[in-house]
Amino acid sequence: MLSQLSFNKDSSSCEPILLSIPRKLSTRRIEPDVDCQPSRHHAFTGGKRDMSTLRQFRNFWLPCVTAILLAYSSDAVAQSRYEVIDLGTGGSANEACAMSVNDRGWTEIMAGKVEAGQNVDRLSATLLSGRALIDADGFKLDLGTLGGKNSWMNWGEINNFGQVVGFSETANPDPNGEDICGFGTHLTCRPFLWQFFHMRALPTLGGNNGEASAINRRGQIVGMAENGIVDSSCPSGTTNNRTQLPVLWENGRAHALPTVDGDPDGFAYWINDHGQAVGDSGTCGGATIHAVSWEHGTASRLPDLGNGALAWSNNNRGQIVGTVVSADGTTQYGALWQNGVLTNLGTLPGDLAAIATGINDRGQVVGSTWDSNFNWSHAYIYQDGVMTDLNTLFPASSNLFATMGNKINERGQISGMAIVLSGPDAGNIHAFLATPVHQSIGRSVADVAPTHPKSNVPANANQLLQRFRLSRIGQ
Repeated sequence: MLSQLSFNKDSSSCEPILLSIPRKLSTRRIEPDVDCQPSRHHAFTGGKRDMSTLRQFRNFWLPCVTAILLAYSSDAVAQSRYEVIDLGTGGSANEACAMSVNDRGWTEIMAGKVEAGQNVDRLSATLLSGRALIDADGFKLDLGTLGGKNSWMNWGEINNFGQVVGFSETANPDPNGEDICGFGTHLTCRPFLWQFFHMRALPTLGGNNGEASAINRRGQIVGMAENGIVDSSCPSGTTNNRTQLPVLWENGRAHALPTVDGDPDGFAYWINDHGQAVGDSGTCGGATIHAVSWEHGTASRLPDLGNGALAWSNNNRGQIVGTVVSADGTTQYGALWQNGVLTNLGTLPGDLAAIATGINDRGQVVGSTWDSNFNWSHAYIYQDGVMTDLNTLFPASSNLFATMGNKINERGQISGMAIVLSGPDAGNIHAFLATPVHQSIGRSVADVAPTHPKSNVPANANQLLQRFRLSRIGQ
């Protein structure tokens, strides 16, 4: 079993913080937003302020007249090469990861500061601070907090209306000493919805803490919320020991979702536009974990290989992706569920394990692998039955080596995390956005950097694993 991936289960001031002024502005204009068609995402290089772009961004939450039809009209599957935009870090952060991407190419980024001098590329690091950001066509916006120092996300999501979800510290100490946000501050941690340049806390189920993971086009939000009851399944000495339930927020109210097999805990990670949610249920210590799908208030356990699984994402066709523990319990693989049937996606050659974390309506899957030393190793795309290292599809001129692939939109754009290969930021961890292009790239970045490059900060800090709940697998 994967003993290295130990899980500890382990908000409530709602005062919003105003957004910071965007630090960098695109030198090119956003394309007009006609019938909700996505704009082109450009690299940001600083320069002259583009007020028309800012005005357009200020109105991005307005409902679109025409539904997005990209899932069926684009040729995303035919695209096999990518241009790569380095989204950097932001603020004082020394690592960043683009967690989600909407159909406009706007990303939600978690930007963190990791303690200097720690063992790089390992599963242990101290996350000193973190903020949730938006990058929209070159503008970086800090979403602020609910009164504390830090905001963060599991996957987090920015939908096509520009609504964003995640979780944030408040200014209030947790009365039970819990540290759900994971920054060592022991402040209450509340799920949030950000819209109209305003962050507001979402209600819990009676407890002090919660986390929001995803929001669909209908404004339905899923995540986790505490009910305030001590969880008897938590091992002795567990800091975060209140029952955590999967939750759906709708019309401003929190609704607990059922678990399966009598599990005391659960977490909903994603929700499609039809209201089908996916996630997991299990025990506090992670000894039991099941992948779950929720539809019309009913929970269904997804098949696994006998040792547990988690569901991370789903599309509007009902396809679900996640991770499944191997039959012998020694590792885990990317997983795809369709019509109740599990497909084991495996992992890339030479890597120990994999997760599948994003899927679009064309059935393209993205995810990440890690090696035998538990380093984040490669981002991948899975399509037409083949798993491909994303780096082999990046041009050799790219200065990024992708170690995590998180989400994929209907245009085929992929959000993730990468190591900078050269220059003053060499070894640093940056967020990236990869956009499919038609032309051949010739040599790939994998040809230039055939081995895993060394990073200056942990690409797979333990806090990242906790945020993704990966450590609930294989206990």
